[in-house]
Amino acid sequence: MKKPLNKKILILAGGSLFIFLFAGIIRMNPAVPLLLIILYISFYNTFSRTKGATLTNLSFLFLISFTTGHVLLKHNLPFYFIPIAIIPMLSALLFSNLSIAYFLSLATSLSLASCCSEPFKALAAFTAACACATLLVNKAHKRTTVIQAGLASGLVQLIVILLFEHFWINQPQRYLVILLNSLLSGVVVLGVLPIFEYLLETVTNISLLELADSHHPLLQRMVLEAPGTYHHSLIVGNLSDTACTAIGANGLLARVGAYYHDIGKLQKPEYFIENQQIKKNLHDELSPTMSKLIIMNHIKEGLELAKKYSLSPVLWDFIQQHHGNSLVYYFYRRALEGREEDEEVTEEGFRYPGPKPNTKEAAVVLLADSVEAATRTLKEPSPAKIEEAVHKIINNKFIDGQLDECELTLKDIEKISSVFTKILSGIYHSRVNYS
Repeated sequence: MKKPLNKKILILAGGSLFIFLFAGIIRMNPAVPLLLIILYISFYNTFSRTKGATLTNLSFLFLISFTTGHVLLKHNLPFYFIPIAIIPMLSALLFSNLSIAYFLSLATSLSLASCCSEPFKALAAFTAACACATLLVNKAHKRTTVIQAGLASGLVQLIVILLFEHFWINQPQRYLVILLNSLLSGVVVLGVLPIFEYLLETVTNISLLELADSHHPLLQRMVLEAPGTYHHSLIVGNLSDTACTAIGANGLLARVGAYYHDIGKLQKPEYFIENQQIKKNLHDELSPTMSKLIIMNHIKEGLELAKKYSLSPVLWDFIQQHHGNSLVYYFYRRALEGREEDEEVTEEGFRYPGPKPNTKEAAVVLLADSVEAATRTLKEPSPAKIEEAVHKIINNKFIDGQLDECELTLKDIEKISSVFTKILSGIYHSRVNYS
């Protein structure tokens, strides 16, 4: 208990010192850094649960936004020249978390407003524009949504300024500046998004859709070299997407992670059952230990391919975690059956290296991967048999501790099981031959 508390205190102290030093350098109102610290404390738990939302990354985004605005104000330009919508849109896209986007919006708006000649008007305009941009761009799948969100935030900012001026239109050209500025904000976000994805080692929904394109070189290789694995990955992707949507997780991320989770099988596709000929199994000629090494090595080889093809580190997690540290049971059992009298066969030697899934999306892919593979082997599958198999496999993974490091609840697992059963029953149920 001591360690996390000390870490939290150190992070809080470091963040507070940074804010006060920064405030002193630019001669900010003393009340502002105190409010920023209160904001930071309020959102701390959200940051700690969101991948990539470190103090360094958030400070980096805040500094970019504040420095840009501060430079414009120092050159005696009005506050509406500041492209305030850029940071909330970027953070909403990068972290897929409204709370983080709101935090950065409030922090930036408050800091910049304190440097303006009309702080209350500026704060109202900034926060309204940021809130609008954040809400509209949240979970955006299209680039046009970002442009539309930028324009809408400019329109909201314009309305707020008009309210403060009692609807008296003074210097109408500045309203055109606000709308052009907001349009430019959307364009800038789209332009710099790939750079920030690389720097923060994350991936947005827009990039995920590009990775889901079947013309991606890795997916094309799978179609040609490992068609069984490709088909398996598509089904796992559908299962994962629907299940994640049902429990409030990122379905698109899970779908794309599932598409690439087995790319390591491209190195030796013929050693995996879904790519083998019906009457030929190469493992029959190998020892269980050698077979185990080949099977487990697809994790390492998948990671190497992911780096070679410059896949986002977010997708590396699906490759490394989709088996957790589970047991390669088939070859473990074969090793036990064929061992010599003095030979020792341990479970540890037949377990994947891990790590276990640490996100809901990775955990769902692990479950979908196991469930799909097992359901495909059922003889004369019926909805009842499929439901029984799904419950058994999920229960075994739970008992084995594979879900210990993610945030899935028992209610989530129940929903996932129901989704899997419904989809797999539709795919693999017995059919009547009408021909």
